[in-house]
Amino acid sequence: MSYLFIINPIAGKNKGAKILPIIKEVLDKRKVAYELIETTKAGEAEKIAKEAVSKKHAVIVAVGGDGTIHEVLNGMIGSNKALGIIPAGTGNDLSRTLKLPENPESALELILEGKTKKIDLGKIGEKHFINFASVGLDAVIASEANNIKRWIAGKGAYILAALKGISTFKSRKVQFVIDDKIMLEEVMMITVCNGVFYGGGMKVAPEADLEDGLFDVYVIKAMNKLKLLLLFPTIYMGKHVKYQEVSFYRAKTVTIFSDKQIQINADGEIIENKPLVFEILHRSLEIIIG
Repeated sequence: MSYLFIINPIAGKNKGAKILPIIKEVLDKRKVAYELIETTKAGEAEKIAKEAVSKKHAVIVAVGGDGTIHEVLNGMIGSNKALGIIPAGTGNDLSRTLKLPENPESALELILEGKTKKIDLGKIGEKHFINFASVGLDAVIASEANNIKRWIAGKGAYILAALKGISTFKSRKVQFVIDDKIMLEEVMMITVCNGVFYGGGMKVAPEADLEDGLFDVYVIKAMNKLKLLLLFPTIYMGKHVKYQEVSFYRAKTVTIFSDKQIQINADGEIIENKPLVFEILHRSLEIIIG
């Protein structure tokens, strides 16, 4: 069996580059057939994965954070290859949901053992996401966090971005459809979750299941800034659901209507799309697990 490792060397403040020699040493010692490719710019991991679809590799491994995984996933869509993950980012939220080890050697050992399962994916237009997608305040925070991550890694970047976003963001009236239920609400954000965590450990969807064929959808309605500041830290414990402004739904499709392009935070990456139709693709990705 042959493996392709797509490595983001600057992920997690250069953690990707630091674990590269560890990966090579283990693979060489085990006489494993492999190829290593380092990315040099944003978006390159998707291109590399897409080109690898026609090659001999049975497993494509993303070495990086949630953004790297998102790119690799979108490159390998439609293939019969399995996805492996070695966490090396700042948030590693999908890895947290999958209960993957943080230690790179332990994560590599799981990949070589090769135990897999089929999990759900989300789709927005031509883009796919594996963990979550959201619009509104969260997309603004994610965009700001991506800038802050150049200087501050991990949870700190997201907290600073959240404080800035909360202080300036204004709610807007949005019409949306969750399966066949039509709603019109003044909202701060709508989050469509496949996994449990995002934002560097925020337990946004405590009961989400990657295999149930359903999104866990959270709608946060308009509230004053003080209440929003109080709500924010409760998300890390999954306790935000107790607020009356937070509504929860399960659905296979979510549609958000807008007369203009809207920013979407998909697995931590900012994309734009119109119309906003989120679809679940049941058990459409084979992924290596612990």
